[in-house]
Amino acid sequence: MKLKSLVGIVIVIVIGGVLAAVKALQIKTLIGAAALFVPPPETIASAVVSEQTWPEVIPAVGSVSAVQGVTVAPEIGGTIVRINFESGATVAKGDLLVQLDTSSEEAQLRAAEAQVNLAQLNAARNRRLQADKTVAASEIDATEATLKQAQANADLIRAVIAKKNIRAPFAGRLGIRQVNLGEQLAVGQSIVSLQSLSPLFVDFSLPQQELSRLRTGLTVRAMADAYTDIFTGVIAAINPELDPVTRSVRVRAKFDNPGELLRAGMFVRVEIVLPDQQSVLAIPITAVLNAPYGDSVFVITPSGTASTNFVVQQKFIRTGRSRGDFVRVETGLNAGDRVVKAGIFKLRNGMSVQENNRITPDTSETPTPSNK
Repeated sequence: MKLKSLVGIVIVIVIGGVLAAVKALQIKTLIGAAALFVPPPETIASAVVSEQTWPEVIPAVGSVSAVQGVTVAPEIGGTIVRINFESGATVAKGDLLVQLDTSSEEAQLRAAEAQVNLAQLNAARNRRLQADKTVAASEIDATEATLKQAQANADLIRAVIAKKNIRAPFAGRLGIRQVNLGEQLAVGQSIVSLQSLSPLFVDFSLPQQELSRLRTGLTVRAMADAYTDIFTGVIAAINPELDPVTRSVRVRAKFDNPGELLRAGMFVRVEIVLPDQQSVLAIPITAVLNAPYGDSVFVITPSGTASTNFVVQQKFIRTGRSRGDFVRVETGLNAGDRVVKAGIFKLRNGMSVQENNRITPDTSETPTPSNK
C-alpha cells in the first residue's frame, strides 16, 4: 500500500511539473508576442499651417437697440371699447390701436358745436349791423371773443376724443397685448410695446487706446448666438466724451435689418473692420487641444524611410483671434507644418498615424452651416 501511494504521489508531481512547464512556455510565448506587437496606426485628418491675409478688426460685445421704441400708453384714462390690433402685428404710423369710451365727450362736443354755431350767427349779425353803425364796437368785440372761446372749447373736446383713440406713433412691430376689452385704463398704463426693427442700432464700448483708429463710416460686423448669419453695418456715431470710470468710449453702429432677425435688447459679438490687412499663420480651430496648462497641437512628422509612415508630436502654441473655422497662431508653429485637425483626443506623443482627409468637412473663413 505504501508503495502504491508513493507511486501515485510521484505521478501527480510529474503531471503537475509537465503542466507547469507547458503553462510557463505559453506565458513566455505570449510575452514575446506582446513585445513584438505593433499597434495599428490611428486614422486622423490633417491640415497644413497656412499663411493667410486677414482684415484687421477690433472686437467688442454690444447690445441691439431700436432706432424708435416705446411702450404705448394712454394720456387720458378710460374704458376700452375697441382693440384694433393683434399681438406681434406690423403697423403703420397712425394706425388705430385702442379706442376708449368717448360717449360723454361726443355729447359735450355736440353741445360745444351748437355754441359755436350760435356764436357764429351772432358775430355775423353784428358785422352786418356794424356797416349801418347801429351796434357798438365793444359789442362786436364781445361777440367775436365769444365765438373764439366757443371754438376753443370745441377743439379741446376734439383733442380729448383724439387722445382716447390711441394710434401708433410710428411704423413698427407690436409686442404682446397687455390689455383686454372693457378694461379701465389708467393714465400711463402699458398697452403694448412698439419697436421699429429696421434699421437698428448696436451700441458697444471700446478702450480709449482704440479711439485713434475709429471713425464714422467704418464697416461693422455683428454675430448673434441665435443665428449663423453675419450682419453688416457701419459706425454711425462716436461719443464725444469717455466714461471717467472705465476710460472707454461708447460707439453706435447702424444696421439695416430687412428680415427683422435682430431684435432690440439682443446681445451680439461685434467686429470693427479696419482698412488695414495683416498676414497671419492660421490653422483650423479643431486642431487646437485646449487644456488648463496651455493650448497644444499634434504635429505630423515622417517616421523612417517609408513615405506613408507618420508619427505625431505634441507642441504647445499660443493662439490669437479666430476667423470663421480658423484661429491665428502667434507662436509655436511654422508655415507648412502639418497638424492633426480631427482625432486629436485619441493621440499621444510618438503615436503612429495614417491620414484620411476625405471624411472631414472643409474649413472656411466664412462658414455657412446647412443645418440652420
